[in-house]
Parts: sequence; structure tokens; C-alpha cells
Amino acid sequence: QVQLVESGGGLVQPGGSLRLSCAASGISFSIYTMAWYRQAPGKQRELVAAITSGGTTTYADSVKGRFTISRDNAKNTVYLQMSSLKPEDTAVYYCNAHIKITTVNHWGQGTQVTVSS
Repeated sequence: QVQLVESGGGLVQPGGSLRLSCAASGISFSIYTMAWYRQAPGKQRELVAAITSGGTTTYADSVKGRFTISRDNAKNTVYLQMSSLKPEDTAVYYCNAHIKITTVNHWGQGTQVTVSS
């Protein structure tokens, strides 16, 4: 059974930092592209960052220079380090695991990030 379990969300003031973690089980983690998406109220889910099995990273323009995605294949875990957080970063953040050009695609349950003073 595939499980993606996110943690690390919470309430943070503008300008603050958070680190999200996503622990995966039931998959051959190292071969998957891992990604973080987010969905704010009333908006569509959007890609925040992704990291391939080879370590290539991709970021949404809105988070470039502020967020860093990384992975630890030994721990089957992907991270999202978020810095200089803004109120517009407020959303539910979802972990995603997929294999490109296939239909293999898994989602976590999401973790809430709220940026507010």
C-alpha cells in the first residue's frame, strides 16, 4: 500500500521559514519524481517544486529563490524548505510521487501552511 505522509505545516509569520517533509512507503522511492503542489482556497492546485530521480529540480516562478526541494533516498523522504514566506504562500501543500510518461501517480493527504501575522 502506497503512503505519502506530509508533516511540518503550521502557522508562521510573514518572512518566516518552515520545512515540510513527506515520508513515502510502499514505492521504490528512488525511481520516482517527487513534487510538492499547493492549493489555496478557491484556487486550482498548482505545482510548487519537483525533483527527479536524478536530482533535477523545477520551481514555480513564484517561489524561486525562496523555496528549496530536496530528497533523501535513504530515508524515502522529500523535503520542501520554505523561506521568506508570504501571506500568498498560504495553502494546503500536497506531496506527489509520479513516474514520468506513465500513469503512476500518488498523492499525500496534504498539510496546511498559513502565513499570517
